Amino acid sequence: MRAVICRQYGSPETLVVEDVPSPEPGPGQVAIDVHACGVQFADSLFIQGKYQVKVPPPFSPGSEVAGVVKQLGAGVTSCTLGDRVLAFTYWGGFAERVVVDASRVMVIPEGIDDVSAAAMLVSHSTTLHALRDRGALAAGETLLVLGAAGGTGLAAIQIGKIMGARVIAAASSEEKLAICRTHGADAQINYSRDDLREQIKSLTNGRGVNVVYDAVGGDLTEPAMRGMAQFGRYLVIGFAAGSIPTIPINLPLLKIFSIVGVFWGAFADMYPERQRAIVAQLFDWFLRDGLRPHVSAVFPLDRAADAILEVAQRRSTGKVVVLTAMSGASNQFQGS
Repeated sequence: MRAVICRQYGSPETLVVEDVPSPEPGPGQVAIDVHACGVQFADSLFIQGKYQVKVPPPFSPGSEVAGVVKQLGAGVTSCTLGDRVLAFTYWGGFAERVVVDASRVMVIPEGIDDVSAAAMLVSHSTTLHALRDRGALAAGETLLVLGAAGGTGLAAIQIGKIMGARVIAAASSEEKLAICRTHGADAQINYSRDDLREQIKSLTNGRGVNVVYDAVGGDLTEPAMRGMAQFGRYLVIGFAAGSIPTIPINLPLLKIFSIVGVFWGAFADMYPERQRAIVAQLFDWFLRDGLRPHVSAVFPLDRAADAILEVAQRRSTGKVVVLTAMSGASNQFQGS
């Protein structure tokens, strides 16, 4: 099979596409012929050895795959040969076949295409877990989304609206904010031009926001915290800006808000059944409520390095997806 290989830690340009032996499933595992694999900001960290979990080279990046079950290990009963499935792999997804524990594999319902399924898994699971389980977002509350035009950002807008919140999208350009509007954002802030704290104050009549969804970090964190409402929840998702902010720890005391960490990957590992319920909810919203991932670019496997760069350099909006030669035309992409 063909796979994208990281042979030593480095930039995406160092990745190579090689023919390697196809993996075989062990007990409790499933071998999947990969059709589509979503691209994460974390992929660029994995190949540099900078992610929370370090994978020794050689390995393939890629963590969210959609495809078809090719082989079953002993004891697997949750899926059958030929099923279309979605799986969280952590790594190994940029390949024509991947082996994953059956607990991480979910059958894709009819009516959901491979690209949409792969594009939703990490971004939308992270977001639903963050907003519902960690942030307790309630209908009628105001949600501020930083980096709102990214994969998790657009997911936060969509899911926030489904949950009944008023959503303020914050992004770095008018072009990105226009995409946020099409996905339901009620108000927008261009933080490359306007003062974030003052705009929050203006858009909330001085009350502040109830929940902040922050996948960016860097210089945006402190002004966003200063725009919190009393008893608000500040959700720490990630640090796409590249730097982990240092904040005055008296802010949550004076403003009476909570800083809440969100590590979806660890949650999914610890509570696989709860994660399966999250994916089931996302599938239901896709089929019944029009939830759609925004996919701005699709790349072939040979150009997986370009796909990672597209995300790492923040040139993309929404999601980027890599297709293998096996993807064919099994179903039609239904995203926005």
